[in-house]
Amino acid sequence: MHFPHVTIAVPDWVGAFCASWSSGFATVQARAAFVVALSQQNVSHETGGPFAAAVFDPLEGHLIAPGVNLVVPSSCSAAHAEIVALMVAQQIMGTHDLGAAGLPALELVSSTEPCAMCLGAVPWSGVRGLVCCARGTDAEAIGMDEGEKPPGWIVALENRGIRVMRDVCRVEAAAVLQGYVAGGGLIYNGRCG
Repeated sequence: MHFPHVTIAVPDWVGAFCASWSSGFATVQARAAFVVALSQQNVSHETGGPFAAAVFDPLEGHLIAPGVNLVVPSSCSAAHAEIVALMVAQQIMGTHDLGAAGLPALELVSSTEPCAMCLGAVPWSGVRGLVCCARGTDAEAIGMDEGEKPPGWIVALENRGIRVMRDVCRVEAAAVLQGYVAGGGLIYNGRCG
């Protein structure tokens, strides 16, 4: 029996976009603005859904790894922006544990709060911070199904030593979601159970 080789590839335009980003990543607002712009580019390039994420070293202000939503083009429901960013970061850092000894306290910045699946990946990845732009309710407002998350998810992450910030560049991130659906973007998981 033969099974296909599974590859999730970040679109070619992402590297050039990252290289062209001139504002730097010294502040949480700059990191969030970058991720929101990355989500807009994913929509503009028609390479996936209206979501992006990135892993940063916030103390040094360095981008470690970008990720964009690739669910439809990869035919993989797990190819959410957070998962892609974490996978790329783990490959770059050479470890499955982004919280391993000797590594900086890395931060995941997401254009929208993580869905139920991505929420589970956050503590397992080893990141020490999570920054969310739009809220899950903003994604649900355009028809996306975010899954069932426990009401105390923020406290649960913080109890694991993962600091959480919400609503950074929320208006801009929500506008990308609204623009996506207004432009006829595919709501690929809108069954809501």
